[in-house]
Amino acid sequence: MANYHVQSPVLLLSFNRPDTALKIFEQVRIAQPAKLYIAADGPRAGNEKDIELCRETRRIYDQIDWDCSVHKLFSEKNKGCKVAVAEAVSWFFQQEEEGIILEDDCLPSNDFFYFCDQLLPRYRHDTRIVNITGTNLQMGKKWGNGSYYFSQYSHIWGWASWRRSWEAYDIDLEHYEEKDAVYVLENIFSDRFLIDAWIEIFQNLKRKKIDSWDYQFNLINFFRNGLCITPNVNLISNLGFRPDATHTFNVREHHANLPVEQLEKPLVHPSYFIPEKQADYFFLNKDFFLEEKWRTLRKEQLLRRRFKRWARNLFK
Repeated sequence: MANYHVQSPVLLLSFNRPDTALKIFEQVRIAQPAKLYIAADGPRAGNEKDIELCRETRRIYDQIDWDCSVHKLFSEKNKGCKVAVAEAVSWFFQQEEEGIILEDDCLPSNDFFYFCDQLLPRYRHDTRIVNITGTNLQMGKKWGNGSYYFSQYSHIWGWASWRRSWEAYDIDLEHYEEKDAVYVLENIFSDRFLIDAWIEIFQNLKRKKIDSWDYQFNLINFFRNGLCITPNVNLISNLGFRPDATHTFNVREHHANLPVEQLEKPLVHPSYFIPEKQADYFFLNKDFFLEEKWRTLRKEQLLRRRFKRWARNLFK
């Protein structure tokens, strides 16, 4: 089958990793979007290595050899992961009603572009849906009877969305208080450790202790009760689990470099419009080490009970 040519606008995000950025660009070149947006963060102050790596990364985009309109947002100074990405996505949606976003470590299959093209118009005006992801972390497990299912967690390793969704983005969560987060999270999740972990994330974001943009996106979508469309096969391989990553630096991470799979065509749409909560728990359990935390708690409770019995027997 001939390679699919994407119809939706595409935004590429990059910084100082020319090797991974080139691989993503090569996949985009195959898809040949008619509208290509490129945003690149600048080198960190005093980092001579960054200067050359950023320059080398930006030179990749001189290789555009298909007919398309190109828009560039290149920063001379480093803004960091949080601000650089958030500003780039805002810039993109100021000019486009909908589109696809790829960071420089999210390697898409060609089917990913077809997937987004099929679903962006289908759910264009459905405000229940906040984004479409190409990432599937279910390790072969399929959910429902469709080509995709609905998740309450908004994966952003290769994703697509609409201006209407991004307009709700709040980089510093200024419109939300901790009591609101507690109420919402306790209604979404039943696992106490998971609820506490997200509350801690919320607190650290409000205190500006986390240099990231994506936790805010997820939390806001929790507040809005939004859903993410997730394919029943994996369409994105994350190449970013390595020592020079900003966040995904563990090269042995179980979600690193997952193979992409073939998407069935035409798409089969799900019969039921409900979130697959068990699917979300499957990968959140790994991400937040929930089983380990519960095992540790049970051991501690067992030891306390044994100590109490010993103490009671001691004074009989």
